[in-house]
Amino acid sequence: MEKFKLLYEGKVREVYDIGDKLVIAATDRISAFDHILKNKVTDKGAILTQMSKFWFDYTKDVIPNHMISVDVNDMPEFFQNEKYARRSMMCKKLTMLPIECIVRGYITGSGWASYQKNGTVCGIKLPEGLEESEKLPEPIYTPSTKAEVGDHDENISFEQSIEVLEKKFPGKGLEYATKIKDATIALYKKCAEYALSKGIIIADTKFEFGLDENGEVVIGDEMLTPDSSRFWPLEGYKKGQGQPSYDKQFVRNWLLANPDSDYLLPDDIINKTVEKYKEAYKLLTGEDF
Repeated sequence: MEKFKLLYEGKVREVYDIGDKLVIAATDRISAFDHILKNKVTDKGAILTQMSKFWFDYTKDVIPNHMISVDVNDMPEFFQNEKYARRSMMCKKLTMLPIECIVRGYITGSGWASYQKNGTVCGIKLPEGLEESEKLPEPIYTPSTKAEVGDHDENISFEQSIEVLEKKFPGKGLEYATKIKDATIALYKKCAEYALSKGIIIADTKFEFGLDENGEVVIGDEMLTPDSSRFWPLEGYKKGQGQPSYDKQFVRNWLLANPDSDYLLPDDIINKTVEKYKEAYKLLTGEDF
């Protein structure tokens, strides 16, 4: 049986090169504040993979994506086992664009902190008098640069995103920057509206795009998972305060409250996190995980 080389190991994902394609396996690792925690979160990788699959299918009319299959039987024999089942996605190889495409539909987190200081989020002036967790009049696009593991991503303006892309793809900076901005907003609007109808508010999220073999812009990486988005329950939502969420917030809150934890979490925090991921999956897809 052919062994495949691990091309890249990220904080939570492993990427294998299988010739003209990639296999991306989501592990059960969890990261917070740019650290990989010592615990594993059972089923997390599989939930994230299946959730991305759901969204890739749902949005293929907006923009093509890199997904080929999530069935390990379609993959080389090396992947046809328990270790990779349900958590692996076979994908097209893309030339990734070095921009994280962040879209914010509600004001929260670092955006809220920045707004309180000077009325802006990532340099974008917002209306006065907004409250924490309030829905923005229109979603805003706040791209950032992609940092190496361990470094922080840096927020940039749309104009700076053109420069970053122009440097890497001479003559294409404006075209690519505009395409990914427009796709980010369109994807967010379509999916946020759908999620709302299922009882979930998508407060913000980030997408990553790449170029396929024909130079077309396609969406890659993961899509609208609790790892890359803030999901809030619609039930009980109230502006003017922080919201409970379907993501790593349990983990972040516990770490903030326990600064000496050395990134090791108690089981109940891990279990609560898994339950939240499963609940979000069921609400969005209509299926039990």
